[in-house]
Amino acid sequence: MTSTPSEMRLKVVLPTKILIETAAIKVIAEAENGIFCLLPRHIDFVATLIPSLLSFISPQGQEQFFAIDQGILIKHGDEVTVATQNAVQGGDLGMLKKTVEQQFHLIDEREKTARSVLEKLEINTIRHFIELGEYT
Repeated sequence: MTSTPSEMRLKVVLPTKILIETAAIKVIAEAENGIFCLLPRHIDFVATLIPSLLSFISPQGQEQFFAIDQGILIKHGDEVTVATQNAVQGGDLGMLKKTVEQQFHLIDEREKTARSVLEKLEINTIRHFIELGEYT
């Protein structure tokens, strides 16, 4: 797709896939120093994003939302690229909130499992060191 001077090309990139690549006439994001808006003729720009909402308006006037983890936004020419570890797309804010809560619950459960596995590994490692000390 080519973009006209009145629109930008937005791409949201995750570690394993491109979540979305589309035309946009306005992109709104949040950095550590606050919320900002990018329009097609905005100067080239780089920002470190905080966990927040990212929104954009399509050339047809539809606003779409993403809940994003921390990341980086780069605007170069008419291209805006957002790279983040995790993002969830939602049509409206109510549905997005539910989806984010479900995703965070899943991530929390995975983190608990990983912590448990690491604790067992640490205990076994300590146990082996103790056993080695008994033989010396």
